[in-house]
Amino acid sequence: MPPGNQKVNIDFFSKVYEVTKLIPYGRITSYGAIALFLGTGRSARMVGWALNVCHNNPDFIPAHRVVNRNGLLTGKHHFGNSSTMKQLLENEGIIIEDDRIINFREKFWDPLTELK
Repeated sequence: MPPGNQKVNIDFFSKVYEVTKLIPYGRITSYGAIALFLGTGRSARMVGWALNVCHNNPDFIPAHRVVNRNGLLTGKHHFGNSSTMKQLLENEGIIIEDDRIINFREKFWDPLTELK
């Protein structure tokens, strides 16, 4: 877990999970977009930390739908093996080449505009 107040981290992680659960099937977003939506624009890395441990949550968190701002599957090594994240996204119609989402702009889901 990242440094800092344990309760603050747990509250923040819960907020990240709630937003992540809202990402529609077949769409993706970025760590930074979630951070901006939560009003903590400089905490994209903390969003990543939250998603890295979401397997401990009893609810399904579609963390595979969150990538970096360039559409790279930077969190792929947290899914058991290096191809699981790619397979999950491709099953949802996301086009990926060399661990990068090709149809990133088309599939991007921005919580700031989608959750008004």
